[in-house]
Amino acid sequence: MPASDEPGVEDETTHTELGTVYLVGSGPGDPELLTVKAQRLLEDADIVLHDKLPGPEIIDMVPEANRQDVGKRAHGNRTPQSEINERLVALARDGQNVVRLKGGDSFVFGRGGEEAEYLAAHGIPFEVVPGITSAIAAPAVAGIPVTHRDHASSVSFVTGHEDPTKPESAVDWEALATAGGTIIVLMGVTRLPEYTAALTEGGMAPETPAALVERGTWPTQQVATGTLETIVDVRDANDISPPAVTIIGGVASTRESVVEFLRNDYDDATEDMNHEPR
Repeated sequence: MPASDEPGVEDETTHTELGTVYLVGSGPGDPELLTVKAQRLLEDADIVLHDKLPGPEIIDMVPEANRQDVGKRAHGNRTPQSEINERLVALARDGQNVVRLKGGDSFVFGRGGEEAEYLAAHGIPFEVVPGITSAIAAPAVAGIPVTHRDHASSVSFVTGHEDPTKPESAVDWEALATAGGTIIVLMGVTRLPEYTAALTEGGMAPETPAALVERGTWPTQQVATGTLETIVDVRDANDISPPAVTIIGGVASTRESVVEFLRNDYDDATEDMNHEPR
């Protein structure tokens, strides 16, 4: 930041070298899917600002004294984004190197873009460290590719939790219903009845395969499969809750053909929970 032009007034950063803010994606939750660079930055950071989505194993890599929880807390309290932005700037101006740790990739529905713009506007140097987005990772570990030559040559990523201040949804569900390919919805468990109905009204076939992956790559991962018509009942029957990824399209049917041989650390393929309610 430039020094003040007012006589006798010194810029507050004149004698303190600015720190750097690192916008780090932590991946879908499995600490072994954390990038090498992300792990190094977590070890070296003066302070880490995080929410809950990175998962306890990754958060616990950082000493408690070096981390601040800026996510949702008890009784629904949440740190406003404006406060997070201001805190990042203040810490960097104090000369500290800061990691802003997000689940998945911070530039995929993670507000990383907003934070980057705010930092730049206030003269704070920053670096972006991409992470593996759960939009791809969660379906993959459940045996569902987001693209497949027999099913989908395109994929659309959609948020199921838009800014509540918007006058209307920016998602054109009717266009998505007719576009073909795979639809991946993040943060969309609660609004599942709304957008599945919108897709059906837009012309998508009710028998289109669909799947839900809750806490993909976590030890508590759950997968539930059905169709556009049944997936809400499937969600309720299997008690699927946020955070979860919704997959809609022909690719969701591929899990059935591979699940017997699918091995990972997240769920037991021999005890598949993906039945539809009778």
